[in-house]
Amino acid sequence: MIELTGITKVLKGQSEPRTILDGVDLSVAAGQSVAIVGRSGSGKSTLLSVIGLFDRPDQGRYVLAGQDISRVPERRAAKLRSSHFGFVFQRFFLLKHLTAAQNVAMALVNGQGWLPRRERRARVMQALDQVGIAHLAKNRPAKMSGGEQQRVAIARALVRNPQVLLADEPTGALDTETGTLVIDALLGATERGCALILVTHDRDHAARMGRIHDLVDGVLTERVRA
Repeated sequence: MIELTGITKVLKGQSEPRTILDGVDLSVAAGQSVAIVGRSGSGKSTLLSVIGLFDRPDQGRYVLAGQDISRVPERRAAKLRSSHFGFVFQRFFLLKHLTAAQNVAMALVNGQGWLPRRERRARVMQALDQVGIAHLAKNRPAKMSGGEQQRVAIARALVRNPQVLLADEPTGALDTETGTLVIDALLGATERGCALILVTHDRDHAARMGRIHDLVDGVLTERVRA
């Protein structure tokens, strides 16, 4: 699904350019889960931005679902983000005046244009059910816990049936038990064939992924498990 080869990203505009990503290689197939771990400022979020096409590498090759997209223009990148990716962040970014179902439905309106109401509702309820909160469909964020809000955010990412799910510290603001439920929901997507790339500081959550990669000084290496 994803194949990065020699990806390099240099931060410019300071007194001296700083290499954030230094020849990164990474392959992730459909249904696989990968954890990216490293210290703050190590480039983890930059790597996700490159994978999610919010940023472009200075060097290297990026192949997505068999297509070389290393140098795609922004209009094409926006279409690929809509058709291939789901995004989950530490902050939930829910609209407070909308219900859980309405927040999830926004992803369909913004990403896939108009859908018949019945189909839209069916897909929203299926996504909420996948993360175990269909019963909260009519609740607004103020009436939900942090973990429930994060699961709404995951449902919003899943409702478009993405091929790749990118999660940047999705449990950072949650307690241990709630964070575990969120990871359960993310891993559930891999069972349906979605590739998952998780950036996390949590060792236990990282250990649940199929592979763990360490990002140190811009260099990505796969951790050998005992």
